[in-house]
Amino acid sequence: MSAPLGNSRSISTNQVGVHDKLDDIVKKYQQSESRRPISEHTQFAFAQASDWLEGWNGPVILDSCCGVGESTANLAKRFPAHKIIGIDKSAARIDKHHAYRGSNDNYRLVRADVNDFWRLVRRSNWQVCQHFLLYPNPYPKSSQVQKRWHASAAMPDLMAITSSIQVRSNWVVYLMEFAQAARHYGVTSHLSSIAQGDAFTPFERKYQQSGQTCWRLDCGSEEQE
Repeated sequence: MSAPLGNSRSISTNQVGVHDKLDDIVKKYQQSESRRPISEHTQFAFAQASDWLEGWNGPVILDSCCGVGESTANLAKRFPAHKIIGIDKSAARIDKHHAYRGSNDNYRLVRADVNDFWRLVRRSNWQVCQHFLLYPNPYPKSSQVQKRWHASAAMPDLMAITSSIQVRSNWVVYLMEFAQAARHYGVTSHLSSIAQGDAFTPFERKYQQSGQTCWRLDCGSEEQE
């Protein structure tokens, strides 16, 4: 058997299984509303995205924390009848997108804080049919649980946008927690491993080449493939 080609380390955590306080945290945020001011640069990015969608009555797909946007370009190719918006907080990562740019013109990348962007999308009338969260930062220490999307104040906005969400991670506990949190919103999920093959993101490629198993969680309606 050949040695793995990548050098990505496996997740190191002091947490075994789903966090024991997850349900209480999810319920707390379900009953509260974020009052944090929305950042100016995210307001501007949302306005640009809205202008791009002006007159569009078809479905929209969000690719949050898209990094260099390889996944966004892949989604645009897979769903040519949809408008795809990739969102990332890092201008440096988005600026590297030229190396991954696809030929489709049905997608855009924006630099924004996804927490704020989700709140703005929730207030809008965008027809978001699917949302991708591909390899979010797992924050694997038990004390970091509230930094994970499903155990944060952003979860109510995330779930309000659409229940059709795909999350991918190389830490299966993250996805188990997301599925448990989603159940509080009446959303069921299906967990499966991802077969080795064409990587959808640079992280997925690196993890697979390092011999790690990558996982996907499909929430709500079935993936449109």
